[in-house]
Amino acid sequence: MEGPMKRICCLVFLVILGIAGFGGVYGAGECGKSSPDAEAWKLAPCISAAQDVNAQVSDRCCSQVKKIGQNPSCLCAAMLSNTAKSSGVKPEVAVTIPKRCNIADRPVGYKCGAYTLP
Repeated sequence: MEGPMKRICCLVFLVILGIAGFGGVYGAGECGKSSPDAEAWKLAPCISAAQDVNAQVSDRCCSQVKKIGQNPSCLCAAMLSNTAKSSGVKPEVAVTIPKRCNIADRPVGYKCGAYTLP
């Protein structure tokens, strides 16, 4: 009787885990439920400004940077993401965009990987 009882207990345990939604640990990342790569796509209007420090920064770019930059760790993660890298973004240039947009409440001095937001 001990064998069947162990199986029943294991089965009950697994059912309880399934009901509880246990499928692994899924914590929110830097950008909450969104991935840094998804946030990087929202920064598409900034592509030329993120490649050339002398390029003009568009109003659309500044609007997106201001919105995403409300969470500085998300902005950094997006600027350093695989999507940004594959788009030719230069992180040392990208981190200058909040200043170039004249965003008053930007996180000056925030460490963004090996870079610091001016």
